[in-house]
Amino acid sequence: MSEISVRPALITNVLPDSIAAEIGFEPGDAIVAINGTRPRDLIDYQFLCADEVLELEVLDAAGKSHSVEIEKDYDDDLGLEFETALFDGLIQCNNRCPFCFIDQQPPGKRQTLYLKDDDYRLSFLYGSYLTLTNLTQKEWDRIEQMRLSPLYVSIHATESDIRRRLLKNQRAGQILEQLNWFQERRLQIHAQVVVCPGINDGTHLERTLLDLAQFHTGEVPAVASAAVVPVGLTRFRPTEDELTPVSREKAEEVIHQVQQLQEKFRQQWGSTFAWLADEWFLIARQDLPPESHYEDYPQIGNGVGSIRQFLKQFQNIASEELPPRLDTHRSFTWVVGNAVEQAFQPLVQQLNTVEGLEVRLAALRSDYWGQEITVTGLLTGQDLLKGLQGKDLGEAILLPSLMLKQNDTRFLDDMTVEELARQLETPILPVNGTEELIKACIKGN
Repeated sequence: MSEISVRPALITNVLPDSIAAEIGFEPGDAIVAINGTRPRDLIDYQFLCADEVLELEVLDAAGKSHSVEIEKDYDDDLGLEFETALFDGLIQCNNRCPFCFIDQQPPGKRQTLYLKDDDYRLSFLYGSYLTLTNLTQKEWDRIEQMRLSPLYVSIHATESDIRRRLLKNQRAGQILEQLNWFQERRLQIHAQVVVCPGINDGTHLERTLLDLAQFHTGEVPAVASAAVVPVGLTRFRPTEDELTPVSREKAEEVIHQVQQLQEKFRQQWGSTFAWLADEWFLIARQDLPPESHYEDYPQIGNGVGSIRQFLKQFQNIASEELPPRLDTHRSFTWVVGNAVEQAFQPLVQQLNTVEGLEVRLAALRSDYWGQEITVTGLLTGQDLLKGLQGKDLGEAILLPSLMLKQNDTRFLDDMTVEELARQLETPILPVNGTEELIKACIKGN
């Protein structure tokens, strides 16, 4: 990619008491070059800023160019945050997977909802999944030279014809050769398999997991872990996509199949290696595995063990923070997806043991997406409006912030928290995790 296409890195925040704050950087300034090199992304920026002596070319908010020299300790962070991690633009997906959530949305929403990310840099920085189908030789070389590991890769199937069928891309059939590439260079990936009934399930799923397991060997296993995830379908998907939803019977079948393989993997390596997303157990209406099953939660980003982790964190914080009583009576409605209704009932009961505290759990399905069983993060403003309107909601609604766009107040349907609060005539308190949830219950706003 040419330097001409690399935009200056726009600064959106300067951390207090940082090197950048001391020098006088302000939001709206932009980094053009570091020691003569234009950073393409946050990876370049971090690598270039590791030096002890830096010469920065900076554009201020008015567009005036400045040269700034900095002497610091090796690896000291400057304390800058940027508008985006990618200064040269997003590498977008060149596949046409029928189960892609981007293509299962209604038209007319904000543009960012339709960007198909397949960027190895976001995979390295934030754990987002990529397919490896769109990498140029230059990008493969960069992954090797900068040791960008681990990456997170959507595998779905290791049989060439099945993977090509799923990704609708002829380059998708090279996955085993690509895994060999990682193995030869002692680089790692975490793998994801989205199960589509009738396409990559049954014997194909077994073949995929056994193939991936062949790369879970040596001091640095090329495939560190694998997650098995059920396909998620919405009412907006194309009718000709050949996909069928995961039924309760299919979930039971996959759980049984994968658990047999897990036992084999544990005997071989002392690790489960291939993990079932929590959704399988919710769809099958089976109990989740115990906390000890999840080891160090290598696939938490895929919803593997996220419910168990939440329950554990809740118990740890509740035992320290929940008082026996409140001085002032408080009542709240805690909104979640109906997928976790059963798992979260004990938490609600524990909150309600506090004298003067009343918490009601509103476990909703998503009519917006057309899903019977809905994870919390997919609930939209319209779902909440339909499910909560006309009900006694108490003094405020406790809203898991994972329903909202990051650093924003919009749901996936573009409704804002403010709009919803106005229509429900009830304040809404976004809460991020168990600590904020318990704090909101005790202290309110």
